[in-house]
Amino acid sequence: MVSQLVNTIRNVVGITGNVIALFLFLSPVPTFIRIWKKGSVEQFSPVPYLATLVNCIVWVIYGLPMVHPNSVLVITINAAGTAIEVVFLTLFLIFCHDKKKRLKVLLIIMVELIFMAALATLILTVLHTTQRRSIIVGIIAILFNVMMYAAPLSVMKLVITTKSVEYMPFFLSLASFANGVAWTTYAFLPFDPFIAVPNGVGTIFSLAQLLLYATYYKSTKRIIAARKEAKMEMHLSLSELAVANGDVDPKKTAGATP
Repeated sequence: MVSQLVNTIRNVVGITGNVIALFLFLSPVPTFIRIWKKGSVEQFSPVPYLATLVNCIVWVIYGLPMVHPNSVLVITINAAGTAIEVVFLTLFLIFCHDKKKRLKVLLIIMVELIFMAALATLILTVLHTTQRRSIIVGIIAILFNVMMYAAPLSVMKLVITTKSVEYMPFFLSLASFANGVAWTTYAFLPFDPFIAVPNGVGTIFSLAQLLLYATYYKSTKRIIAARKEAKMEMHLSLSELAVANGDVDPKKTAGATP
């Protein structure tokens, strides 16, 4: 009776984790809408999406019945995450105007795919028990999961340097925190160290991002406002210069009717 109750709670938490993780994977949508409108990736980093892609693939392998039985909820969300990250990285490559950066991202994607294919092949052919397969893939999954959560550290450094959270999306940090809490809880029903360790670490990393966001939110608003004011002043200066040179009718510039 107790084990059935625990299993039911585990499934509920797992489904909740799937929903939260889906929001996590979709949280960069506003960022990519901005990239689409501006036609440029600006200073946004591809690292979080590259890390999430390889993380999702390795967890799909971990959740396979021949690797770690009874892990359907692990497969479903990570398969969805893989598809979403492929879309994001495709958009990043389209709107990245730096050829060297674009080539670097492509090479990293190729290396990730080759590594995952080799891992799956070796695990399924060399190891012959689910226990051994779970241990090997689980250890690798921990490494990549921690990498996914730690990927924004480079962005956190930029935040501290510039005192601006403009390039650290809030919803991505919030979703990462909620996702870490949900999957850490799931990992204790029953205890699965391969899920508990990386998501526990991820919860701490995500909390650090949220604290940074709270710290630099006001200064970000001031920086953005100052930038807009500087642009307006530059526009007015150019207009005045054009009038002085006789390139623009001063009456039209002032909005007067002839």
